[in-house]
Amino acid sequence: MSDAPLRFGAVILAAGLSTRMHGFKPLLPLGGKSLLAQAGDLFRRAGAQEIVAVTGHRAAEVRAEAARLGLKTAHNPDFESGMFSSVRAGLAALSPGLEAAFVLPVDIPLVRLCTLRQMLERLERLPFGVVEVFTPWFRGEPGHPPLLRSGAVARVLESPAGENLRAVLAGLSQERLDTADSGILFDLDTDADYTRALHLWERRGAPAPLEALTLLELRGVNERGLAHARAVTRVALILGRALVRSGSRLDLPLLESAALLHDICKNGPRHEAAGGRLLNELGFPRTARIVASHRDVDPARAGRISERELVYLADKLVRGPMLIGLEERFREKLEHFAGDPDAQAAISGRRDNARAMMARFEAEAGQAVDQVLAKAGLALGQECDPGE
Repeated sequence: MSDAPLRFGAVILAAGLSTRMHGFKPLLPLGGKSLLAQAGDLFRRAGAQEIVAVTGHRAAEVRAEAARLGLKTAHNPDFESGMFSSVRAGLAALSPGLEAAFVLPVDIPLVRLCTLRQMLERLERLPFGVVEVFTPWFRGEPGHPPLLRSGAVARVLESPAGENLRAVLAGLSQERLDTADSGILFDLDTDADYTRALHLWERRGAPAPLEALTLLELRGVNERGLAHARAVTRVALILGRALVRSGSRLDLPLLESAALLHDICKNGPRHEAAGGRLLNELGFPRTARIVASHRDVDPARAGRISERELVYLADKLVRGPMLIGLEERFREKLEHFAGDPDAQAAISGRRDNARAMMARFEAEAGQAVDQVLAKAGLALGQECDPGE
């Protein structure tokens, strides 16, 4: 281990034919930039000292885009022989002295920056040579980009052109990083994939529900905490759908992810603020804003009911996995602090805020909360965790 940051490069594989798509993958627009530009930005933000784009099919166009982006290029005249030849060409073009290199096909555009940072941080903590290949995984599946130490790079460059990367690396010491990043598995093979990528790119500020659940599991949240998260999410979505039917414009997937993650840092001090900071660091700012302020919401300062207010209200209506009335919830707390006037005053204030927020919801939805929940099959005292 060294105190100096890891010196690493990155290879972007952009030599393929794009045979199953109408567009040419490296130059397809995503988020206002080409796929090649997005990949280059990803590695620059991660701190790469050098980035090489491998050209092949329509090489002049890719080379021109790479030059505009300030990326180095390496041409693979044998690109039609398979991806491994492009991997070798890209790694061979990296400057000597780098300690590691990422390898990413340009058609895997949704990898999150936090995944690269976690891989680098983990590798930096390991003594040199202990691990030669580091791979991100999502729910039991390996994804891209692998991070190769210099020994693995040398093994690739020594291997015959007809090999494949997985087989070449199989005999080397490897470690996996379990992530909550489904983007490591998402590749663009068809026009339908590209359409989906455009949608997913717009939603990058919030994790998908399965990513949120995975994040809870990776954080070590126990089954009791998971049951509470699922229960709050169920109630929040029921309330949210009722508002949508009444004309509100809500982002229900955002609501779902925020409800699932509202207590992600529950066991620490000021857990809502800590949860917001964590989610911001992971690249989920929209979810972070809701989680950071879900514990107390001032009705007088809130506008129309939004995703934040729904998470706040659902959390007040759920204890563990059970649906509980507001009055019962706060009555128990007041009884618990019967000998503490200051605590009772604070609890009474939070109760009044919750009452006011519930009244606001009912005015917007045009029906009482208990009626909305009853129509969805929920009653007070009932377990509302839908399970996995």
